[in-house]
Amino acid sequence: MYDFLMRVVFRWIPPETAHKIGFGTIRVAAGAPVVRSLLGRALGPKDPVLRVRALGLEFPGPLGLAAGFDKDARAPDALGALGFGFVEVGTLTAKAQPGNPKPRLFRLPADRALVNRMGFNNSGVSAAARRLAARRGNDLIVGVNIGKTKATGQADVVADYAASAHGLAGIADYLVINVSSPNTPGLRDLQALPALRSLIEAVREAMNPAVPLLVKIAPDQANEDIDAIADLAMELGLDGIIAANTSVSRADLASDPAVVSAAGAGGLSGPPLRKRGLEVIQRLYARTGGKLTLVATGGIESADDAWERITAGATLLEGYTGFIYGGPLWPYRLHKGLASRAHCEGFGSIQDAVGTGHRSPESLDT
Repeated sequence: MYDFLMRVVFRWIPPETAHKIGFGTIRVAAGAPVVRSLLGRALGPKDPVLRVRALGLEFPGPLGLAAGFDKDARAPDALGALGFGFVEVGTLTAKAQPGNPKPRLFRLPADRALVNRMGFNNSGVSAAARRLAARRGNDLIVGVNIGKTKATGQADVVADYAASAHGLAGIADYLVINVSSPNTPGLRDLQALPALRSLIEAVREAMNPAVPLLVKIAPDQANEDIDAIADLAMELGLDGIIAANTSVSRADLASDPAVVSAAGAGGLSGPPLRKRGLEVIQRLYARTGGKLTLVATGGIESADDAWERITAGATLLEGYTGFIYGGPLWPYRLHKGLASRAHCEGFGSIQDAVGTGHRSPESLDT
C-alpha cells in the first residue's frame, strides 16, 4: 500500500511538503501515550537476540532513525513507537536558523535516493532542549546531532559547538558532532585533524554532565583521511564514529542525468551510498580493532544490507532514506529480518556478529 502511495500520490507532492505531512501524521497518530504504547508493543524490537549494549546504554534493537528527520526534537517518542531502537534528532545549531532557500529536498526515484541541501534548518538548541527535557516516562534512547550555525565565523566555530554541547548535556543520551554535511559552507573543513582535535576537546569540556560523544564523518574522504580520523578518535577516547553522511558524488546513478542535474547541489543519500558506506565501516573497524562503537548509515534498505554492515564492524545502524521509501513499517520489517538472520547464523545475540566478516587492513587497499 505504501509503495502504491509513493508511486501514485507522493510523487506529485514536493518532497519537503510530503515530509511535513508524513511527520505530522506520525505525531498525531502516535501522540497519545496509550496509542504510542500500543504501537511500541506491536512494532518495537522484542526478540532478545536484537538487544545491543553500546555507549553505556541498552538498545532494544540496533536500528535507529538518523538525524535529519526530526530536526527539532518535536516527536522522537512517536517515531520510536514505529519500531526504531533509538532516534537521533537534529542537526541542531546553537542559534535558530531557517536553512537554505526552497526547494531544497529532491527525490531520485530510479535510485530510491534523495538529494538535500536543507542547511540545518532548526529552531536552535535552547528550544529543542526544552522539548527534550519535558519528556516524561519515556525510555527511548534519544541522541542529539549538533552542527555549525551558518552565520558563525570560522574563528568562533569551536565556541559555537561548545555552546550547543553545554545546552544539551544531561538531556541527550549521546551527542554527535556533525562535521560532514555538505550544505553548510566550511563545515567539512572541520574534518581536518587539527580542527577536529580542537573541536572534540572543546565539546567534551563543555559537557557537564558528560554523555557519550561521537563524530559523524563524510563518505567522500580519502582512505588515509578516514584512517587518520580513526587514529585521532582512539587517541582522544571518543566513544564512537557514525559513518557516513551524505555524499557530493553523483557517480553511477540510474536516474536520468537531466533529473540529477535539476536536483542540483546537495548531499546524496540512499542506495548509491551502499558500497562506499560498507567500505568506510570496514576500514574503521580494521583501524580501531573494534574498540570504538561504529554506527553505520548510508544506503541501508534491507535486512541483508544491515547484516552486511554489522558483520563488517558496525554495532549500531541508522536509516533515513530507507524509511522514506520503505514507509512506517520499515523499521519493524528490518528488525524482524535481522533477528531471523541472527538465528539462522547461530548467534545468541546480534552483538556477537559484529565484525565477524572483518577484513584485514591490507586487503582493504587491494
